[in-house]
Amino acid sequence: MSLVLAAKVFERNVYTYRRQWTAFLTGFFEPVFYLLSLGLGLGALVGAVRTDSGASVSYAQFVAPAMLATSAMNGAIFDATYNMFFKLKYARTFEAMLATPIGPRDIAVGEVAWSMVRVGVYAAGFIVISVALGLVLSWWAVLALPVALLVGTSFSAVGMAATTWIRGFADFDYIQLAIVPLFLLSATFYPVSTYPPSLRWVVELSPLYHGVALERALFLGEVGVGLVGHVVVLVALAVGGLLVTRRRLAALLLR
Repeated sequence: MSLVLAAKVFERNVYTYRRQWTAFLTGFFEPVFYLLSLGLGLGALVGAVRTDSGASVSYAQFVAPAMLATSAMNGAIFDATYNMFFKLKYARTFEAMLATPIGPRDIAVGEVAWSMVRVGVYAAGFIVISVALGLVLSWWAVLALPVALLVGTSFSAVGMAATTWIRGFADFDYIQLAIVPLFLLSATFYPVSTYPPSLRWVVELSPLYHGVALERALFLGEVGVGLVGHVVVLVALAVGGLLVTRRRLAALLLR
């Protein structure tokens, strides 16, 4: 793999989106609307929420970091699934790239890097809004952007790997079937302690849960050694997803 060649794949996406910047920015507003409606609107009725560490915070402060992690997931998944499928099956973009020195690994790394730009823009904007609304309680939140990029990398890599098995647009229902429960049941809106013990382990298996736990700890200043485990899981997903994507692309495109 050459970083120069991966950069060329990244550069192609930059040129493609120069005239599609509105489509690039639309994904930013969804988590902000969730924050305003649920965090601030519903939060006025919910009142204080006790986190898993025992701290008492407002519902908006509890939900905000979860919306940041969700924004990273959604931004990465959009590029890694719908966009990649179109390039792979219809536009034949990747086949054209393979006529050059670019290889499957360069494509995988370049596409993930582009997804990180989308994730980074969404995350940075969301963090600024959260700070303006007084929802950030700790200076540890300066690490929230790198963590959002890690979350995005994990979902982008896994999403691209899954896309290589998709046969048609109808199969994207399976992607939604996975994403919606992750969004709703990853301690996004409720502390893990509110789930029955028999189901709590299911929540903790969610990839998004690890991102939510990291962002929430940074926003609220609840930083400890236990966060390392969440980082390890996300890194493992990112590396595993990239390896699978590279092998699958090679199998599909180098036949």
